[in-house]
Amino acid sequence: MKALILAAGFGTRLEPYTRQIPKPLFTLASKPILAHAIDALVQAGCSHILINTHHLGDQISAFVATYKTTADIEILHEPDILDTGGAIANARHRLDDAPFFVVNADIISSINLKQLYHHHLLGDKLATLVLHDSAPFNKVEVDDNQCITSFDSKNHPLAFTGVQVVSPQIFDYLPDKTIFSSIALYSSLCPQQKIGAYVDKSIFWSDIGTPNSYSLTSMMIQSASYFGISRQDIHLLKISPVAGDGSDRLWVRVKYENQSIILCSHGICIPDSDKDNECRSFIKIGTHLNAKGLNAPKVLGCDRMSGIVSVQDLGDTHLQAVVNHYPDSTIDLYKKVIDLLIDFSFKGAQDFDPDWTCQTRTYSKELILENECRYFMDAFINGYLGLDHSFDDFKDEFDLIAEQALEHGMTGLMHRDMQSRNIMVQDNRIYFIDFQSARLGPLQYDLASLLIDPYVDLGSNVKKTLVMYAMETLNLKEHQKEKFLKSYSGCCLTRNLQALGAYGFLSRIKNKKIFEQYIPCAVKSLKKITQGFAPAQIPKLSQLIANLKGDLK
Repeated sequence: MKALILAAGFGTRLEPYTRQIPKPLFTLASKPILAHAIDALVQAGCSHILINTHHLGDQISAFVATYKTTADIEILHEPDILDTGGAIANARHRLDDAPFFVVNADIISSINLKQLYHHHLLGDKLATLVLHDSAPFNKVEVDDNQCITSFDSKNHPLAFTGVQVVSPQIFDYLPDKTIFSSIALYSSLCPQQKIGAYVDKSIFWSDIGTPNSYSLTSMMIQSASYFGISRQDIHLLKISPVAGDGSDRLWVRVKYENQSIILCSHGICIPDSDKDNECRSFIKIGTHLNAKGLNAPKVLGCDRMSGIVSVQDLGDTHLQAVVNHYPDSTIDLYKKVIDLLIDFSFKGAQDFDPDWTCQTRTYSKELILENECRYFMDAFINGYLGLDHSFDDFKDEFDLIAEQALEHGMTGLMHRDMQSRNIMVQDNRIYFIDFQSARLGPLQYDLASLLIDPYVDLGSNVKKTLVMYAMETLNLKEHQKEKFLKSYSGCCLTRNLQALGAYGFLSRIKNKKIFEQYIPCAVKSLKKITQGFAPAQIPKLSQLIANLKGDLK
């Protein structure tokens, strides 16, 4: 048996991503969809597969040259794109000896190709198209004899799957032109009952033609792989959204019978893009934390290009919810978190590769100035509050703050967002999530993130108790405690600046107004922290922050 895979299209609905990578090389379960098509055809008995190419055809040729399969694969490059009918006509002299498959390169399904081929051989049709019920695409009408009568009908129509078997006699009916649509040709042959239908309304079928359909398809294929179910049973998966916070990433829960996993979608990840770097960090760092036995969800699978990562389902209970429900247990609970935070820092730093990080390799002065101090000025002071202050006017003071945060920092693996909504509680165990921004940096920063967290407004005495507990757990001497606290106060300030920058950006630019409720608490915390600095150290910033109350919306 032979087959033609149609892979020449531009993938315009997937732009701008398809300007760099052709759609047939987009991956599902870390395998190009073109490879899924090749394997399905080989399993059906194909020994010779033709692939037409045009847009970014050199990438497809390079992939095929290295892909291991038992079939002979031949590339038919089209200098000018020929459309679907022209592609079939162009392959005439290689496909004129027996019926052959024609398959679109951007779909994945559970269609039984062997049964389809056998069904076609039993009939007398020039082509047999696989149809199913897919409301957005339903246009094909079929009569009682399973002949297609129209490709543009509203009379209980079905949808073409992009999979068909074609007899070589079709070449006798080709129009006298080079570029034409196969559907246009089939439409002209419908009155002669030459085009047959193979209807299967129960198949799994999906395309990757748009970012949304690609993401959903990747989720389904990856979940099916994890649960060990066939594509035919994918409909048994139950996918539901999980509430996220400030990130643009999409979180969903996938259930199958009594099992469940969480999927995190970073969006389509073109290599070396910001999304790709974040996705890579999530995978690499998560795998590292798992290997070190630290309390983070297990990374169960991934597809880098679609940006889908599957992780252990830790439920829906955050530390914030537990503290709000059981306030009397706050100190004991936070002590457990601090124990794990210290473990995360020391064990996590062992064998940690800074190349896994995104943004910067370490918690550096550059990061503090740009991603925390300038972020505070641009997104909160000027953006959210509508004031007009220059970052450069405060540059010397921000330099001092950054240096203080770093000078006596206890270097370990720093989570960088160790707040209560990134800490899950399940079966009395505590887990750290959202670790993709981890990097080497001061342990004091994570402690600051935990204790000045606006989601849980810990009182001053509770914070002091917990800071003392952390220093005792670390077995610090008195002179070490002084240095520890100096870095801690610097980290409290930089963290607080970052949090207000984030709340300003998310509520104003992302229209996530829920974050506005935490701004008063964060401003109150910022005032308290700056009061701990000598006025001569940060005079301009102290004055700016002292005046914030009247400027708040």
